[in-house]
Amino acid sequence: MPVELTAVILTYNEEQHIARCIESLMPVAARIVVVDSFSTDRTVEIACDLGADVFQNPFRHQAQQYQWAVESCAITTDFTLRVDADEYLEPELQAAIKTFLSAPGAVNAVYLRRKITFLGRPITHGFFYPAMILRLHRTGQGRMEQRWMDEHIVVENAVTVELSGDLVDDNLNPLSWWTAKHVNYARREAYEIIASRARVQSEAEALSGQARRKRWLKENIYGRMPVALRSTLYFLYRYLFGRGFLDGKEGFFFHFLQAYWYRTYVDASLFEIERQAAAEGLSAYDMLRRDGIL
Repeated sequence: MPVELTAVILTYNEEQHIARCIESLMPVAARIVVVDSFSTDRTVEIACDLGADVFQNPFRHQAQQYQWAVESCAITTDFTLRVDADEYLEPELQAAIKTFLSAPGAVNAVYLRRKITFLGRPITHGFFYPAMILRLHRTGQGRMEQRWMDEHIVVENAVTVELSGDLVDDNLNPLSWWTAKHVNYARREAYEIIASRARVQSEAEALSGQARRKRWLKENIYGRMPVALRSTLYFLYRYLFGRGFLDGKEGFFFHFLQAYWYRTYVDASLFEIERQAAAEGLSAYDMLRRDGIL
């Protein structure tokens, strides 16, 4: 008999995405769990109408919310799949998951191909596609790193496989929403940079595959470059060497905003926090601890 999976979706005001997401999961998921952060729109109503089990929990960050879900929602299926509300499974990936579940063997960690759509166009260059991410794991064997940003699922003694087909990230909100989200992300990433400096040992050692390589490069190469230079070089790396220009006008906007503007905003946020802490005679870490952030 094929094994079964439960899909976990984290939501907050996702009424324009949640039906598309749930409907794409129906062919592969025995159970769909929505963990909502007290949405004020119709997210919960739509999810319930489509048969999802809906829970509500206060939101701190993505990592904490997902870990709460796997520990508190009585997941009993063999596998658990994490999906964001603005993502959906393409038919090829649905078929690949079904085939995998029919005979998973000893595999306990499954990498999916993530494809981002920006301003209506799939981004397939700039070393950005396919992004191989661990989203499907044996229930009880995966844990989420507790980080403010760039969190990954970690499976000890992972036996992995990669599936064909795409998990598509296609957010339908306007560009102003995307910008505001990344302003918030930048602040959270600044928190994570400060927290990571206080760690004795990098959590990257627990990761595998593409996630481990990216974490190492981010902390040991990018993080040690001069602030005024690194975001510029990163943009050129993606747009020129990664041929991001082949993604057209939409690709220029995406690679410039995501690689140059966002990375610069992270550095500016970090500078602001450190400047405020110094004015108070504290380290940035101690100030964030005092304020209950870390």
